[in-house]
Amino acid sequence: MSIPTHPTARPTRGAAPLTVLIAPSGFKESLSAEEAADHIAEGVLRAVPDARVLKAPMADGGEGFTQALVRATGGTLHACTVRGPLGDPVQAAFGFLGGRCVRTAVVEMAAAAGLRLVPRDRRNPMLTTSYGVGQLIAAALDAGAERILLGCGDSGINDGGAGMAQALGAQLLDREGREIAPGGGALRQLDRIVLDGLHPRLRQVQLDAAVNWHNLLLGERGVARVFGPQKGATPEQVPVLEAALEHWAAHIRRATGIDMGQAPGGGASGGLGAAFAGLLGGRLHPRFEIVMQYLELDSLIAQADLVITAEGSLDHQTPFGKVPAEVAQRAKRPGLPVIALAGTIGKGVQLNLAHGIDAFASILKRPCTLDEAIAQAGTLLRRAAEDALRMVGVGVQLQRAATGAARVQASSSASMSRLRRRTPWPATTAVMRSA
Repeated sequence: MSIPTHPTARPTRGAAPLTVLIAPSGFKESLSAEEAADHIAEGVLRAVPDARVLKAPMADGGEGFTQALVRATGGTLHACTVRGPLGDPVQAAFGFLGGRCVRTAVVEMAAAAGLRLVPRDRRNPMLTTSYGVGQLIAAALDAGAERILLGCGDSGINDGGAGMAQALGAQLLDREGREIAPGGGALRQLDRIVLDGLHPRLRQVQLDAAVNWHNLLLGERGVARVFGPQKGATPEQVPVLEAALEHWAAHIRRATGIDMGQAPGGGASGGLGAAFAGLLGGRLHPRFEIVMQYLELDSLIAQADLVITAEGSLDHQTPFGKVPAEVAQRAKRPGLPVIALAGTIGKGVQLNLAHGIDAFASILKRPCTLDEAIAQAGTLLRRAAEDALRMVGVGVQLQRAATGAARVQASSSASMSRLRRRTPWPATTAVMRSA
């Protein structure tokens, strides 16, 4: 592989170009996976102009899920207006996959209830709703979908999917027989669930969701405790949300006989997985089992010398279903080195070294505000990728130097051995001693 020692240096004549596979996730509220891949590619080519770059933006069920799968299959996008997480109208879209016998609609929950749709000063998962997700599903059903593929990730809600269920015809009633209010906090008022009015086509279609299999609804790993603070929950609100979801899970079990409290993936997207499987009868799948049916990551890994992945945050949670860990584990099957770039490096990040990531670095080079980091994310990512490849270049030079020295030593030893065979020297030599 060819890596210049200086920006103006030319690669060794005849050397094979370095092939770099770029497989990032998106950076929440900042860069899509496609944009992140483009910026990393630019940085790579600044450091290694003759590199062969392969890009595989990774859809993990969150932002960009619909667009990625529609593009990969040659499908179509369909715009519609739905209720956002704060109750205001938002523009969203669902897609139909191309080239499939079963007419499959892709619905991205983040398009209707994503965290990016909730301004920071209004983030309160006690109030935000998944209602718009149900409206997207209903629109896809009305458009003739025979299968719904729901992507779960990057949510701004903690209502257990209650809003989604209401939009699809479920009645969530309090003791007075009134519909409960939107938001995770209102689940405490739930007295009974009535499913007689569910959208009639839900029983006629296949319902699948791509979820983080490690996300649980309740307990120490429950969605309120792990992700509630990221969505704006205060320390006082977290136990309230946990109790509300316990109440929600008990009513789902009472209405359907299904216990979603500790079901893998039940905590996906603020607990939306629990309602999707428990109330709508859908099936939850580890998200990469779904995604890899449409993306050609493994075939691209087979062509690469080096893999670069990226995500907004790298920490102890990364090995549990996040893009960098999934990419790294797949890249390790053929033994490829993996570099991870991240907006922030968090607690327990060293754990990733045991899950296929060989080196990691933050793209932030100086203290700055979150708003500044988001605004400059593309530039920061591009520079970090360039720096990483220049470091790789130093490693390659050291390896070449070591290899060259070993060859010289081996050649010298061989020459001396041949000379000794031609010269009648004794087999042993005297050792000089000091008097």
